[in-house]
Amino acid sequence: MDAQQMRVMPLSGAVGAEIDGIDISRPLPTPTVAALREALGTHGVIFFRDQRLTEAQHIAFAEQFATININRFFKPVDGFPKIAEVRKEPEQTKNIGGAWHTDHSYDQVPALGSVLYAREVPDTGGDTMFAGMYAAYDALSDGLKHTLHGLRAVHSSRHVFGAQARRGDEMNARLGNAAAATQDAIHQVIITHPISGRRALYVNPGFTLHFEGWTVDESRPLLDYLYRHAVRPEFTCRFRWHAGSLAFWDNRATQHLALNDYHGHRRLMHRITLEGVALA
Repeated sequence: MDAQQMRVMPLSGAVGAEIDGIDISRPLPTPTVAALREALGTHGVIFFRDQRLTEAQHIAFAEQFATININRFFKPVDGFPKIAEVRKEPEQTKNIGGAWHTDHSYDQVPALGSVLYAREVPDTGGDTMFAGMYAAYDALSDGLKHTLHGLRAVHSSRHVFGAQARRGDEMNARLGNAAAATQDAIHQVIITHPISGRRALYVNPGFTLHFEGWTVDESRPLLDYLYRHAVRPEFTCRFRWHAGSLAFWDNRATQHLALNDYHGHRRLMHRITLEGVALA
């Protein structure tokens, strides 16, 4: 597929774009991969509709962009350890990813992003919200930008995936390997995106604990403000899933939230996460 046949259609003013005119089940020419990488860096998350992928094709598409990061805590798809299963059954009440977060910010080198493919979705509900961290940074006052540029924040996996996490039996049955939740990292609060070169806000309520050198109590008021600010409606887009839809998001430029409004119905997604590069 020639990159010139590909159309990039923004979904909102701040984040997200749908990609049309491309079949990702086949190996892509180098110029097309480069164009998709540029679109990802620009829009934070890119979406594809009506794709028919086997597990092997899902893996092959992802590996054109980076090495796959094998998930430590999610159940893998049978026979395909590079793919994590994100499942909610009709009788289950809690979903995975149901609060705003940025995947893998607890890693020393955070993941580039994730490639999430819809296998089975409810007729209504189960959308995913994305928030753009470029827009969140740009909208900060000059004074707050100046303050944040001097700060670093501590991130951790322990309180979410570790033995001390309070998830309840339902979630414990779907997330495992608590002994592997040993990741702690310190990152700049304002990062420079490695593809676009733009500044982005890089804290999230899922994995950020406090500012380096500050106590949790001292950090909470400012972090809570940043969390509210980051997901203002004008910074977001909402993606409606259909079977065969795929979202490829960049963790360095977005936060996301999976809406939990489809009780009594199954939702089955296959997720691949990609290795990133050190943040600056």
